[in-house]
Amino acid sequence: MDASQVAALRELLSTTGWPERTREFAWALRSSAREPGGLLVFGAPDDEPWHLAAHLDDESRLGGVPELSPTLVRWKPPPGAPPHLGVGLERLEAARRGETLIVVSEDESPAPLLERVDDARRVGATIFALDTGDRELEGLAHEALTVPADDRLVSFDAAQHLVSAAAGEPLPRRGLRDRLARLLETISGPAADLS
Repeated sequence: MDASQVAALRELLSTTGWPERTREFAWALRSSAREPGGLLVFGAPDDEPWHLAAHLDDESRLGGVPELSPTLVRWKPPPGAPPHLGVGLERLEAARRGETLIVVSEDESPAPLLERVDDARRVGATIFALDTGDRELEGLAHEALTVPADDRLVSFDAAQHLVSAAAGEPLPRRGLRDRLARLLETISGPAADLS
């Protein structure tokens, strides 16, 4: 999906809340990723999120945002794999404070995945989850974006495109008042229009 297709999808979904939800998630992800190589992308053994990793890499390169360049962590990279496809679980085991782990899982996460995510969280990595409603995974995540499997508007694949495109956009400059208003709205809901 190219930029014009993403723009058309956003326009089509403009009244659904999806563009805003994916943008907020993507901006939080981008704000969390602070150093090149510190954004780890991880998924289930039988469904590695190479697609999202490739799009984040494109956005990093095209937007001049090196900290957005992801490291795809694979369960069992094949011998002789190119360097960008040859990073195994040892990289996840070496995760540390200040790094970000995004877990992309369309199905319920298996126990070994959850254990590795929990280990990364315990050492201080910030955890993001892009899933279809996996409560255990979302319980480990600092930020989660749920794409319900029965959503007729947005597929799991389309949500990944929206997230990666938004991650490449310039971050809004928010002052203290904007952040406090956002926090209050999150806690209490949108302010009523009194006019």
